[in-house]
Amino acid sequence: MKLGVLFSGGKDSTYAAYLAVKSGYELSCLISVSSEKLDSWMFHTPNIGLVGRQAEAMGVPIIVQKTHGNKEEELGDLEKAIKQAIKKYKIGGIVTGAVESVYQASRIQSICNRLKIECFNPLWQKIQVELLEELIKNKFKVVIAGVFAYPFDKGWVGQEIDLGFVDEISQLNKKYKINPAGEGGEFESFVLNCPLFKKELKIQSKKIFGEGNSWKMEIALK
Repeated sequence: MKLGVLFSGGKDSTYAAYLAVKSGYELSCLISVSSEKLDSWMFHTPNIGLVGRQAEAMGVPIIVQKTHGNKEEELGDLEKAIKQAIKKYKIGGIVTGAVESVYQASRIQSICNRLKIECFNPLWQKIQVELLEELIKNKFKVVIAGVFAYPFDKGWVGQEIDLGFVDEISQLNKKYKINPAGEGGEFESFVLNCPLFKKELKIQSKKIFGEGNSWKMEIALK
């Protein structure tokens, strides 16, 4: 079956795409929603403008749908993009990187039901520390693109998700109830390399900005 991937450029959507391929599905396109609002209810925003470079590295076409980012209205924009993917790339289903967000998963499922296509959620209810460990095992190179919760600070931004990161985030989970995979919106990520990429993306420059426990990194790629 041909599938479209709801793609943000972060670890979860990219890993979900990888698992879909391993399960025998064909990735026909990526679908990204670019929100004008930095605090979108549904969609990842840090470095969303670089998804085209990631699509190029994967050798997969991408549909980028703009949205104002207003709650619920942005779902209409997502549905518009999925309809375009059905028409242009003949997809029969959608892959999502949803792990435990009922808000996200239920709304995407509703869209798929209306459009009579399948919804594939390979990460759903996966133990979050195990998810991070699987990324490392499968040679995903992922950096933290933003942090948005106590006790994170500027020093976390730009870190690579490696075994040291897993140990640190596990301690924060025990002490502060931080979701290890950032499922509470505590952090966002950006994938520089993985088995789906034909070449690794390299950071040329970066700008880190923010205050307190909220910091973001804008990346420029080589």
